[in-house]
Amino acid sequence: MEPKPDSAGPIILFDAECILCSANAQFVLSQDRKKRFRLASMQGEVGSALYRHFGIDPTNPDSIIVVYGEQMLRDSDAVLSIYAGLGWPWKALSVFRVVPRFIRDPLYLLIARNRYRLFGKRDSCWLPAPEYRDRLL
Repeated sequence: MEPKPDSAGPIILFDAECILCSANAQFVLSQDRKKRFRLASMQGEVGSALYRHFGIDPTNPDSIIVVYGEQMLRDSDAVLSIYAGLGWPWKALSVFRVVPRFIRDPLYLLIARNRYRLFGKRDSCWLPAPEYRDRLL
């Protein structure tokens, strides 16, 4: 299944079994007043196809990714781009882009690789509230 055209906005790919990742997805949906972002779980057809398209194993990803058409951001760059896209006050967090990626990414990856142990794992994939389902691919 192909994602909608880029004009529909960026796609956040996340782990719907991860409690932290699902909480972040819920946060994005509630704070994205312009409805800019769409979400796809790595467990779903669209999400796993996009992970594979960018050379990432969808059964063992170590990163959230944000897809902008044919371009992809990952790790701390993806997280900071999400906050920048949410507008104020969350956009203020994009100031952390001044921190070099070689410092930001190891911290991000430490949390990402240990997300189940630190925050837990759901028995089944998280599903959004009905009012947000149109934004989940």
